[in-house]
Amino acid sequence: MREYRLSDFLPTTRKEMELREWDTLDVILFSGDAYVDHPSFGAAVIGRVLEAHGYRVGIVPQPDWHGDFRDFKRLGRPRLFFGISPGCMDSMVNKYTANRRLRSEDAYSPDGRHDCRPEYPTIVYSQILRRLYPDVPIVLGGIEASMRRLTHYDYWQDTLRRCILCDSGADIISYGMGEKTIVRIAEELEKGIPIDQLTYLPQTVFLSKEKDIPDGITADDIVLHSHEECMHDKKAEAENFRHIEEESNKMQAQRLLQRVGNVYAVVNPPYPPMTTEELDASFDLPYTRLPHPKYKGKRIPAYEMIKHSVNIHRGCFGGCAFCTISAHQGKFIACRSKESILNEVRQIVQLPDFKGYLSDLGGPSANMYGMHGRNLKACQRCKRPSCIHPAVCPNLNTDHSLLLDIYRSVDALPGIKKSFIGSGVRYDLLLHHSNDEQTNMAAREYTRELICRHVSGRLKVAPEHTSDKVLMQMRKPSFKLFEQFKRVFDRINREENLRQQIIPYFISSHPGCQEEDMAELAVITKQLDFHLEQVQDFTPTPMTVATETWYTGFDPYTLQPVFSAKTQKEKLAQRQFFFWYKPEERQAIERELRRIGRPDLIRQLYPSPQRFSKSSFHDDTPSRHDHHRTDNHRQEKPGNKRGRHPRR
Repeated sequence: MREYRLSDFLPTTRKEMELREWDTLDVILFSGDAYVDHPSFGAAVIGRVLEAHGYRVGIVPQPDWHGDFRDFKRLGRPRLFFGISPGCMDSMVNKYTANRRLRSEDAYSPDGRHDCRPEYPTIVYSQILRRLYPDVPIVLGGIEASMRRLTHYDYWQDTLRRCILCDSGADIISYGMGEKTIVRIAEELEKGIPIDQLTYLPQTVFLSKEKDIPDGITADDIVLHSHEECMHDKKAEAENFRHIEEESNKMQAQRLLQRVGNVYAVVNPPYPPMTTEELDASFDLPYTRLPHPKYKGKRIPAYEMIKHSVNIHRGCFGGCAFCTISAHQGKFIACRSKESILNEVRQIVQLPDFKGYLSDLGGPSANMYGMHGRNLKACQRCKRPSCIHPAVCPNLNTDHSLLLDIYRSVDALPGIKKSFIGSGVRYDLLLHHSNDEQTNMAAREYTRELICRHVSGRLKVAPEHTSDKVLMQMRKPSFKLFEQFKRVFDRINREENLRQQIIPYFISSHPGCQEEDMAELAVITKQLDFHLEQVQDFTPTPMTVATETWYTGFDPYTLQPVFSAKTQKEKLAQRQFFFWYKPEERQAIERELRRIGRPDLIRQLYPSPQRFSKSSFHDDTPSRHDHHRTDNHRQEKPGNKRGRHPRR
């Protein structure tokens, strides 16, 4: 492997600037994450993209926000702008569990430390920089700003919050995947155009007085309920979200406007999906693929999990109700070329600690590579948030052939012993019966190859629930499809003499879910011989349809009322059913089943009478469930390919 010098990384100090013989920088990025020079870490990507366009870029990872703010002065004043990202995850999701407990570690900080970033770093960093450098433009990016670009519910403060530009004092948001936007911003500022006049750039958000909105408010614009209306009327907030989600998932979106006080938050439509050539250009930049040398001897948990993995595509058309991927990356799939993927794998093979096993060859969903609408003109008019729910779109090409070719080409490379698929597999795509028999054959071939060659003993999939009523709210397929897939999985294991397990993921307390649904989940999963491990409480995160339903009490698409478990007591009552097999839970579960009028389920869960011990009568303390910490049972890859928080 090539030995990297300090000057191969983006400079983080004056000394490192001097190694490149730079006196000043064009752009300075502030990140809430540790600096890992890898294409899965957003700040590194933005820095490398700007560098490739000729700009001098520095990065200040996890600056100390206390005291004299010396970290914010470390690299001086940039010529063009400051860029701010909280990191790969929303800072509050990264820090707290669904029960608002501190997580066991911060996966994006050295040694998992919790004291390396503030809460809401986007706001904290922006306010400090605005105070120190009042005339320097500030550009916000990353998941935190993207998902907080309009009025949104904040679970940790239990309130609606306005567009993050209002609280941060920054000038503009580059939302979504920001490579194209950030280069345009730099180019326009380079021309001498003031930041407050960059109102025409796609995929940006800015604040404007009504009289200054470019072209005025037109019939083509969607004017949302104001922030103040949403504060007083939850149904108005629910109505807003339908427009926000639909415009996030359209190829030809409309401009969104929302009044906030005496100004409007203006959301310009996004860029079209990136082409293969554009995506390759982003992934093929000269990343060292390593943490900055300043972290020598320290462990960055997120890096340890992804350093031997490869992201092969972007976007997800699943549209899961609790997921932000499509809101951030879009629902249309952008694929890397096979050659770009193979080149990255060759780089991984050269890493000194690589033993021949790729931990993941996937993306936001494992098996959407190369999939798109057959009639692209139909896609351009479509505003469905999901291409596969409530049923697979007849226009969707679900052919797995291209993905099979990628797997086989990677496995044929020298130095590769095995490539595992760690991303979530959409079994509804595998089981979908297309009108094209070639496509059906490829799906069957992919399924067998996945199970036989790419599973490390345990295949993780995400049915999420057993109740079709709840699954409809989640925008997930019927549980019958999971049972069908499990039969296929078990059959192939028998035929190939394998002893592999299927590990299902489940969520409790999702909007629409009641205790009876969880009780039936316990019975059904027991019948399938599962002792559940990968489980979690639903966590409301900004800009998901599930969060809006949970907060407002209304389905944003139908405006019909939807029940949600909200109190700690209600959530614990649902969560306990995951652990029916633990003796210490039995007494409380039996009591709860009698209370909700389902004593018939007791015999199905517990065929034998309970034998009481002395301790059996002392399990009703407030901390009875503390040992579960179920929101931490479900350990997902940082960036959450299957769920809420996309990597970049």
